[in-house]
Amino acid sequence: MARTPGQAARRDPDWEGVRLHVVSGKGGTGKTTLAAALALALAADGGRVLLIEVEGRQGIAELFGIAALPYEERRIASVARPQLGLPGEGTPGEVFALAIDTEQALLEYLEMFYKLGRAGKALQKVGFVDFATTIAPGVRDVLLTGKACEATRRKGPDGRRRYDAVVMDAPPTGRITRFLNVNSEVAGLARIGPIHTQAQAVMRVLKSPETAVHLVTLLEEMPVQETVDGIGELREAKLPVGGVMVNMVRPPVLDAAAVTAVDGDHREDVAAALGEAGLGGRSRRAEAVRAAVDPLLDPLLEQAREHAERVELEREQRADLQQLRLPTYELPLLGEGVDLGGLYRLAGELKRQGAA
Repeated sequence: MARTPGQAARRDPDWEGVRLHVVSGKGGTGKTTLAAALALALAADGGRVLLIEVEGRQGIAELFGIAALPYEERRIASVARPQLGLPGEGTPGEVFALAIDTEQALLEYLEMFYKLGRAGKALQKVGFVDFATTIAPGVRDVLLTGKACEATRRKGPDGRRRYDAVVMDAPPTGRITRFLNVNSEVAGLARIGPIHTQAQAVMRVLKSPETAVHLVTLLEEMPVQETVDGIGELREAKLPVGGVMVNMVRPPVLDAAAVTAVDGDHREDVAAALGEAGLGGRSRRAEAVRAAVDPLLDPLLEQAREHAERVELEREQRADLQQLRLPTYELPLLGEGVDLGGLYRLAGELKRQGAA
């Protein structure tokens, strides 16, 4: 069921109990932006949230206006409800970020399971890491998903979870199922030993109710079709499907009646309305009004037709998304671009609509 911007907040979020939020989407839909906004929304009630980037683009650093992230978890934001335009005070939450470096993750893995220590660094010097991740690309995905799952399970000295939630800015929709499911393949290939054990542990997290895979889309044909196909693949792989985040939704300019009527011949009606609005100056002469109005008629009517076509296309795409029967959240197009203030605004919308 879709929730539109400005709708009243739900008492309970849709993803109560989910600890790992995987955010994917077709390139250009704004998945990194909405992954960051979701992390802020999840932290707004005093939580600790880790935002993970796995594609090496430093998109998180760019969004928050900070230096490139190293391979370590760093606090990048403090957030409270008032910052998101939400009622109430409460304890501010914290968002940490991690840009996973494949090479460092592999060395960490070798140390964790094989206690290689200095030998691992020697392997790095002779280029073993690049060799391993090039001839066996699945190794890279195992390391990335494994690090995210480890952060989800990690506990502090007090025995409590280090993070209340982990948000992963994941690869695009076309790769997401293979990316998440690669541990199943690895577990099948390595039937014993630490690799098998690690892969099984990761898949237990990824296929559990503690994980949700959210897809970001636009109200356009190709992104919606890719979203529909991606959800079908996730369901077939028995991976937990989350919600659909519809990004960059433009507000309606014309009401339903105006959209319906746009195909008719309305030149005279529009000309009269422009005249009544004062075009043509103070002159009451019809010739003066017509001379001022005529150059505007065709561009205005063309824009109205284009708007009506877009509204109809968006209606069709919404209908396709509704058939998925998933929680759907609509985020507004930010005409001024996504700065830090816009990011907090999107986080507030996600919170209001029940995504966090």
